[in-house]
Order: sequence, then C-alpha cells, then structure tokens
Amino acid sequence: MKCGKKDLLLYAVTDRSWLNGDTLYHQVEQAIQGGATFVQLREKELDEGDFLEEAREIQKLCQKYQIPFVINDNVQIAVQIGADGVHVGQSDMKAGDVREKLGLDKIIGVSAQTVEQALLAQKMGADYLGVGAVFHTGSKADADNVSHDTLREICEAVEIPVIAIGGIGAGNVMQLSGSGICGIAVISALFAQPDIKAAAKELKALTEKMVR
Repeated sequence: MKCGKKDLLLYAVTDRSWLNGDTLYHQVEQAIQGGATFVQLREKELDEGDFLEEAREIQKLCQKYQIPFVINDNVQIAVQIGADGVHVGQSDMKAGDVREKLGLDKIIGVSAQTVEQALLAQKMGADYLGVGAVFHTGSKADADNVSHDTLREICEAVEIPVIAIGGIGAGNVMQLSGSGICGIAVISALFAQPDIKAAAKELKALTEKMVR
C-alpha cells in the first residue's frame, strides 16, 4: 500500500496520555469517523508484548476503514504484523535500511527539519516527510522549531509529499497556507479534545481549505 497526497491530509498520531479510562481503539475510531485520513501508532512507554497486541488491534481498525496505518520507530513490530509502513525520526534507522527490512511496497515516512535532511530522506527512499515542529509543541519537548520559510523551502526542494507537524490546531492551521504541504500531522489537537470526532471534522475542513 502506497500513500497519495490525499491520504496525508489529516494524519493522526496516537498518544495514550489522554485516555482517561477510554481505550485507544475507541479514540482512534472517533478520529477516523471525524475525518482522519492516516494513523500512526506512537508508543514510547509500552513493553513489546503490549505494543504488539495494541498494534494488531489498531491495524484491524484501520483496515476496516481502509486508511493507511504505520508504526512510529518500531520497524520490527511493523514487519511482524505487516503494517502499511513505518515512520522514523532522524535519530532512528536510516530510510534505506528501513526499506530493506520492510520491502518496496510499504510506506516510509521520515521526520526532517532541514532541506538537506529532506533531500537525503527522499534519496534514501522515503515516501513522505513530516516536517516540524512548525509551532511550539508540548507533545515533543525536544522538538526544534522549523520556520515557515524553511517549511516552504523543503516543499520546493523535494518531489515527495510533505506534511507539517508540531503544535498545529484549529486556531493556527490556516497560517500554513501557501507553504506547499499536503496535510498536517496532529496529536493533542485530536486526542486531547473532549470530542475527538468533532475536532477531527473541524480540522479536516480547515486543512482542506488551507491546502487549496
């Protein structure tokens, strides 16, 4: 399964810090029903066994709605369950090595902060880039901010789709107009909201307007 630009419009990145007694499965389903077009399972704390079990569950959910499902960082689990792909950061495995492990038909996303990193990721076989943080974010304390000029330069430099990530919400998404991105990746703008489905619906409508 490869992803097109349309698949990357509203890219949901999971975070279990806002479960409050709910299940991740239910929250992700709410996001998809509201309009999320892509799901990345991101787990930093779970042990391998629980992560594997959860990955299989969320994968089934994404298959039900026919949207791409990738795993953050953990190439081994992505291979094990046959996920649609994987998203890696600059400090994780290089895109070329990931491609060898995953195979040619899988999606590989790479985080980038500079034009140089973006071009290298493209050369190594990345299918899309996640660029940020474009706004200040609480989800990733160590994320460096990427200026909107740099975001535009990256979009102009590469041929693969680019999504913006980091601190994006309904209140600032329109500021990314004209940058060349094809979508946004969000965490708290969906999963920290009291009504995830409504938040996804609003964000999707705004993002469609912004990318036009």
